[in-house]
Amino acid sequence: MTYRTVLGSAATIMALSLPAYSGQGYAVETLVEGLDRPWGMAFLPDQGDLIMTLRGGELVLWDAESGLTPISGAPDVVAQGQGGLLDIAVGPDFGETGFVYMTWAGALDGGTTTHVGRARLDRDAAAVTDLEILHVVRPAINSGAHFGSRIVFQDGHLFAGFGDRGSKDFSEAHISQDLGSENGAVIRITPEGNIPADNPFVDHDGAAGAIWSYGHRNIQAMTIHPETGAVWLAEHGEAGGDEVNIVERAGNFGWPLASFGVTYRGGNVFAPPHQEGDGFVAPVHHWPAGREAHNPPSGMTFYTGDAFPDWQGHLLLGNLFHRYLGLYSENDGQLTELARLLDGADLRIRDVAVGPEDGFIYVLADGENVPLLRLVPE
Repeated sequence: MTYRTVLGSAATIMALSLPAYSGQGYAVETLVEGLDRPWGMAFLPDQGDLIMTLRGGELVLWDAESGLTPISGAPDVVAQGQGGLLDIAVGPDFGETGFVYMTWAGALDGGTTTHVGRARLDRDAAAVTDLEILHVVRPAINSGAHFGSRIVFQDGHLFAGFGDRGSKDFSEAHISQDLGSENGAVIRITPEGNIPADNPFVDHDGAAGAIWSYGHRNIQAMTIHPETGAVWLAEHGEAGGDEVNIVERAGNFGWPLASFGVTYRGGNVFAPPHQEGDGFVAPVHHWPAGREAHNPPSGMTFYTGDAFPDWQGHLLLGNLFHRYLGLYSENDGQLTELARLLDGADLRIRDVAVGPEDGFIYVLADGENVPLLRLVPE
């Protein structure tokens, strides 16, 4: 591994001022340097330790005292294109079982696909053990694009969101509109990998029973609203038209039959925008069409800490193309951008989390030789 941990008191690399609406500033601390394509992170309950995935297929654990520790036992992955070891989440019964849940791109007959699995974290042995594959997205496709994926837990169930694998068939036959395919869908399963009997398409002939919602393009962020309990997600558009959605049971979110984006090549409109009465669930927030308007999101969470009291209930959402962490107010599902945190740091933002003990904001950059950062009050 090529990372370097910044031990002791973290090094402040910049200090930025927020807009006048808050009256607060923040400093940015570097906790780890030199990470190779990090993708997901999750805090261990009551410990302040942060477990992270590296897309090449490695797990690492960070804590303030010892820095970064490699964790053995990660699943075998196909780290090609956008694939590899992707998201990680701590199980709701972690204190009793030690389960951490992961998604990754793996091989399957016909190509590659996204896998969902879990393993037990043995902190003392610096390993995960008893790896189980809980769900394999079907069909597999010979593509290195749009695996998704993110995991959240809600109401005792695991929700995971996947991408459409880069299909360029923009007709009604698109894979995201096919209920027999779990690509371009959100699934809902039990923590053991079973399909709940009350999923919306369990009794539909030819449909995948795990599907909860469909018509998605490439899901790169998921979180739970702290007050409503709703599952929120963010997904990439084609060129612009990136979306934030509130997941609905059996909802068809329209891709590619309704979209605010345009084609990457030529900038052509390939679908009408979402409009009332079209039968699709419209996003609660979207960005305009065009490459320069492209705001591909990755990683998001609602702020619920105490370190930045003026940000309570606001949404933090990473931006890969324009390289900032967006801070948005939320009112009845409507988002308003208030500030661009880390703007000017020239870092693609891959994931964001709020420290359960300190309320600080932890940010994973995207790419090779990138840092884990922490935003603290200035």
